[in-house]
Amino acid sequence: MSYSVITYNQITDPEDRKTVDFLRTVAERVKKLLEDANVTRYTCSIGRSVNNEFNVDGGIFSIFRTQFTDGLSLTCYIGNKKGSASISSSITDDENIVSAVNDAIAAAKAAEDDPAWVVAPKEENKIFVSGNLSFDKDGLFDRTTELMDTLKADFPSIMMEQAVTNHSRGVSLYFNSSGTEFISLTGAYGADFIYSAHDGENSSSFMASGFTLKDLDKSFIKTGFLEDSLKEVEKQVYTKSFSGKKVGKLIAAPALVDELLSSALENFADDYSILNGTSIWIDSLGKKVADDRLTISFKTNDDIFVGGQWFSSEGYLTEDYNIIDKGILTNFDISAYTANKTGFRRAPNSGSNMIIEKGSKSIDEIIKETDFGIYVARFSGGAPSISGDFSGVAKNSFLIEKGQLTYALSETMISGNLAELLNNIVDISEEQELDGANAIPYICFDGVTISGE
Repeated sequence: MSYSVITYNQITDPEDRKTVDFLRTVAERVKKLLEDANVTRYTCSIGRSVNNEFNVDGGIFSIFRTQFTDGLSLTCYIGNKKGSASISSSITDDENIVSAVNDAIAAAKAAEDDPAWVVAPKEENKIFVSGNLSFDKDGLFDRTTELMDTLKADFPSIMMEQAVTNHSRGVSLYFNSSGTEFISLTGAYGADFIYSAHDGENSSSFMASGFTLKDLDKSFIKTGFLEDSLKEVEKQVYTKSFSGKKVGKLIAAPALVDELLSSALENFADDYSILNGTSIWIDSLGKKVADDRLTISFKTNDDIFVGGQWFSSEGYLTEDYNIIDKGILTNFDISAYTANKTGFRRAPNSGSNMIIEKGSKSIDEIIKETDFGIYVARFSGGAPSISGDFSGVAKNSFLIEKGQLTYALSETMISGNLAELLNNIVDISEEQELDGANAIPYICFDGVTISGE
């Protein structure tokens, strides 16, 4: 499990207890204001967090800072009318709390009547603890410095344009009118990098990498696919344009796989597309929508992740599930509201912590078996159409010919259809990028149009 469940008496840090007590006081104030306004149905989340971060700009440490953040998000129902409001300012100031409650009530009064809105029934009250609540400032500085030293020694052409390494820690409280109370104590390290390669006046396109970590046991360069990405970017300083137009294979790096498959699920299986009837999969539950090697899971409770989603905004405890199981669409990624409107089953969670089942071949083997195609790490394009058609510029990409990555590409377009891609899978890699939030392999798709000058 990505979390443990404890009792209030098992909270060992006095500051955490003090924060929980304070949040409960704020919760009682919100409940009293709603009661005085005769509002009997509601959900609310309140929280307090601290973020400690190092910033590197242009390869040089620029700042260390600590940020404290309060937040409150409230949804209330007057009859069958829903209204919401949120604040990111101090919750010690009663005026801010009163303002949020009044804004939510006003929004509800102005809303349209809709009986599909729900608040989950009473769940067992729980306190969740996840990640690493302790912040090792020296350890984070050392790991960040270690990465910068490694870049200078082993990747001299790489410019770290921006790096943000941090530890974020928070306490939050969720409650609703059914009597449910969920408290979360969370902590994690994070790292986000933007970098490019340079040779004199020539430079590559920028690339971004990031991950979430429970601890600092492993060097950043060996985390995720950062080292592989840096090696690729070094080879992209000098690029060539592809000439002509040809249909071939697309080998998508994990970040692009995440983008493409998330877009497909958003277009074909989420609240908006199902509620409005625009999904081309609306009649496909229990039917084949993808290659039978494709299984996509949302496992918010899996211990390979740092943190997760243990309950929904409506107040339901979450469960892991497969949205596509061996190519078969088994569920839509929809809320209780959309389920009530459409008659489909509510998703067991809201679609976080994606795992795409890995294959049996290495990425090197997949490339060697590709006669013609394109390897793409990043994509720049607009949102796909309702039918799934997409088009955009391949970034951080290489042409593949006769099983070899040949030269880095510039000004090359790729286009295709997301629904067709899912049925045109050639291979899925045995490697998975684990970034703390998702587990994504490389995937080779067929039938993509590659266009150059």
